[in-house]
Amino acid sequence: MECILFFYLFIFLFGLAVGSFLNCIIYRLEKNESFLKGRSYCPHCKHILAWQDLIPILSFLILRGKCRYCGKRISLQYPLVELATGILFFSIFYSTFQHSNIPTLQQFIQFFYLSIVSCFLIIIFVYDLKHYLIPDNVIYPAIAIAFIYQIISNFQFPISITNFQFQITNFYFSILSALGAAAFFLLIFLVSRGKWIGFGDVKLGFLMGLFLGFPKILVALFFAYLIGAIIGIGLVLAKKKTLKSEVPFGPFLVTGTFISLFWGNILIGWYISLFLYK
Repeated sequence: MECILFFYLFIFLFGLAVGSFLNCIIYRLEKNESFLKGRSYCPHCKHILAWQDLIPILSFLILRGKCRYCGKRISLQYPLVELATGILFFSIFYSTFQHSNIPTLQQFIQFFYLSIVSCFLIIIFVYDLKHYLIPDNVIYPAIAIAFIYQIISNFQFPISITNFQFQITNFYFSILSALGAAAFFLLIFLVSRGKWIGFGDVKLGFLMGLFLGFPKILVALFFAYLIGAIIGIGLVLAKKKTLKSEVPFGPFLVTGTFISLFWGNILIGWYISLFLYK
């Protein structure tokens, strides 16, 4: 039992470290800098950060949210992204292995796949929230990884006629879900002439459909619009936005994706049961 708890703690701490790296990517994407080379530095005074300044969450708390060298405030984005990534890694690991006594190679591949795509989604969430833009050099690699995983996970050897029919059906539904979500957003984009959503949301819709499949993509879209409407109305009532103000939709789509990823099957089962027991 203690060994299992230690392993879950390790996954959470690993997620925190990955979240710190994601913050680096988000910042350097904006500055058009490489995130593979060069040491981290303060965005205000440009001072190179020491190792003790880069401990996820803990450094932020010790420094009381201020740079050690210039005293300027550190954005809350940094600890929040680290914490969110840690929680996501923990949740993905738990949902992948909770019913397994002996972990399989397929489960480990699934865990790494879900974690990697989740990292891309976190970057999209933060970048679109800050800059109203979904970068192509983030969304395209995510789509490529999701597409390759669908091929690997659905077509396994040896292939019998029965298995092949089942596998091709699963792959077919994943592609249809991606195309359907993208077509839905493309229609909105064309009708509004880009005023309601950006073309980046069309690409994100394709990724969501490929990542979640059918019918979980429907759950993601429902909650994306529900949360978007609630927050949008709240901002208007608080006079932070007007009805004509631009609001990034990517963060709501990402939120809906994570809700569907973890609770989609439960919500779908509950919804179906409403009709079965009438």
